[in-house]
Amino acid sequence: MSAQSLIEDVKKHALWSIVMGVLTAAFGVFLIVCPLVMAKITTALLGWILISVGIAQLVFALHSQKTGGFFLKLVAAALFGVTGAGLAFAPMESVEALTGLLGTLLLVQAGLATVAAFQIRPLAGWAWFLTDAGASFLLGTLIMLKWPSSSVWAIGTLVGVAVLTSGIARIVFAAKIRGGVCSVERSLRAAA
Repeated sequence: MSAQSLIEDVKKHALWSIVMGVLTAAFGVFLIVCPLVMAKITTALLGWILISVGIAQLVFALHSQKTGGFFLKLVAAALFGVTGAGLAFAPMESVEALTGLLGTLLLVQAGLATVAAFQIRPLAGWAWFLTDAGASFLLGTLIMLKWPSSSVWAIGTLVGVAVLTSGIARIVFAAKIRGGVCSVERSLRAAA
């Protein structure tokens, strides 16, 4: 493979990566604009995953050699299955429960990150843990102060921001690769 064909191949793949990044970022914006749709989809998907885990646990239970193992796996299968069914078939109510859980998780995370920050305080970078704690505390407090009405925006918006960020990162990375390849291409032309 010649250098020119390799350059063209990398430029083509980088362009496709930029296009996919733009589509991903656009989807992220949609999720931010329509967070309830994303929250319902996420909740239903999680429900179906838990139903699948419940079925797997049931299969494992049926293959257990010991009675105690059978009953523990049967209980786990029932818990996964019932929880999954609740999430999958009642997504709006489940979104409220998951949002409350998310707010609580963020507040606990804030406490743990604060403790970690002060435990490593003499080391460089300890302030990033404290910044993480502050952001988690603010977001967790915002969610919990407005809960359950925050259910309408919290999960969908957070997933949307993550998807948007992923799309932007893909665009920037692919653009840097494409720019580097173009620079190499110009250098090769100048040398020829």
